[in-house]
This record gives sequence, structure tokens and C-alpha cells, in this order.
Amino acid sequence: MNPLALKIDAVLPQTQCTRCGYPDCAAYAHAVAAGEANINQCPPGGTEGITRLAAITGQPVLPLSEEHGVEGPLTVAVIDEDWCIGCTLCIKACLTDAIVGSNKLMHTVVEPHCTGCELCLPVCPVDCISLVVVNEHSGWAGWSPEQAAHARERYLLRKQRLVREEVEQAQRLEAKAEHKLADLAAHSQHTDPTALDQKRAVIEAALARARAKREGA
Repeated sequence: MNPLALKIDAVLPQTQCTRCGYPDCAAYAHAVAAGEANINQCPPGGTEGITRLAAITGQPVLPLSEEHGVEGPLTVAVIDEDWCIGCTLCIKACLTDAIVGSNKLMHTVVEPHCTGCELCLPVCPVDCISLVVVNEHSGWAGWSPEQAAHARERYLLRKQRLVREEVEQAQRLEAKAEHKLADLAAHSQHTDPTALDQKRAVIEAALARARAKREGA
């Protein structure tokens, strides 16, 4: 991240809500630094956030873009446990790993980790998630630098976890394929040598792609 983008990212609330039109706060910081986005696209930062960005970029203070949302009080998500079906869609949508639970088991929100980003709301198939106000103040008046730092840390840890899980899954699949290759006849319904050779070629090609992807990562 270039120096200007770093400065911009440092004063963003790190809610990772995507309302700015970018996938996370860092991406929005990059876009502002590159002149590809305006400084008034962050509803969680509110008016104070725009003032901070104006000071860093030298751009004039603008009203918050209505297209990207409105400034409002700090909220957190709450799951109605009586209606939760344990589908895990909200867990996958949460960018700070603030929702815990397992498949077909009730989920719950860990309030200190929730940024009120609202990303869990549209994915819930039974509409059992709602937002409750926990601080009537809006923008930086209701969201402290400590909370922003915590949200950034949670987001980065989640990204690291997803990368680690992807690597581990790839390793498991690779090991499974290698195990099959070691004795293909025992792991196949085919007995024809030609068919087995074709299947071996397919598995070897898939293994080669997986190794190339891992080595290039």
C-alpha cells in the first residue's frame, strides 16, 4: 500500500461494510489515493470521517454521498435464536468473524467483534438477524479508534484464516489424489487398462495444476 493510501486507511473506521462500493476499507483507501473514489463514500465514518480524509488528501469537504448511505448510530447484529436454522451463511458473510456457530446449530453474535456492517442481513434466508442500536452517537463520535483497530485486526485475521484453510484443503485433496494414484485399480470401478490410463492422466493433470498453483501462490 502506498504512503497516501496507508494514511487514508488509518483514518477509516474499518467496519469493512463495503457501502463505499469497495470490498474493504483498504481497497477504498487505495481508490481514494488513486483519485478513483471520492472522500465522501464512507457512511460509518460520517461527517468527521470526511473531514479527516479532506485534511489528508487536500480535497474540499463534501457532504456524505447519499448514494452510499447515511450516517447513523452504532449498531450490532442480533440473531433470533428461535428462528435460526444454522445455515452458516451469515458466518461466511461476516468479515470480522463476529458470528459463531456450526452447521444446523444455532448461531450467535459476539458483540465486541461486530462492526454493524449489515452484510449478514441479506444472506439470512429466514430473516432472523436484526440490528440494535448500542450507541446513539454516529460516525467517529460513536466509534472509537480502539474499536477501529480491533475491527481491522479481526478482518486481517479472518483473511489469514481463509488463506490457511484454502491451502490445507488443497493439501488434503492433493494427498487424496496421490493416494488414489498409488493404486488406481483398487480405487476405480474400471478394469480396462485404457480407461485406467485415461483416469490416471486426468488425476496427474489435476495434481500438476494444484502444485503449480500452490508454488505460484
